[in-house]
Amino acid sequence: MTQTAVALSTDARAAIAEALNQSVAETAVTTMLAQNFHWNVKGMAFGPLHDLFQKIYEDHFVAQDDLAERIRALDAHAEGTLAGMLERSKIKEHDGHATDKEMIKIMQEAQETLAATLAGCGELAAEHGDTLTEDLCIARGQDHEKFAWFLRAHLA
Repeated sequence: MTQTAVALSTDARAAIAEALNQSVAETAVTTMLAQNFHWNVKGMAFGPLHDLFQKIYEDHFVAQDDLAERIRALDAHAEGTLAGMLERSKIKEHDGHATDKEMIKIMQEAQETLAATLAGCGELAAEHGDTLTEDLCIARGQDHEKFAWFLRAHLA
């Protein structure tokens, strides 16, 4: 049965919000990772990678807001501290000292992690009949899989 946010049980909203907060945390860490790589990439592929990393962090900045606003629509608290996001995220910070190929591989893995996290969040939302969150997670997961594909293509 499909339900809107207000029709979901308190427990369902809390569980979905927790999964969304995981997604926000990983998106935020990956946003900064992409911006860091955008600033620090060098080598023969500088131009295309500089542009790709910028596309990623700009996309992710908007995505953080969309995910956090869905948490608020579920009447839950959106994690808003960097420390909390770093603690929660399966994606780790990087100091930006890496070759272009290492940056690509790290970012590819981050995109794949985000896609998996969002797929899990979408499945949880579907179990509770929250098709609106499920749809958001599917769309975001597809975006992350596409970025992962772009990055893999650089390493082929």
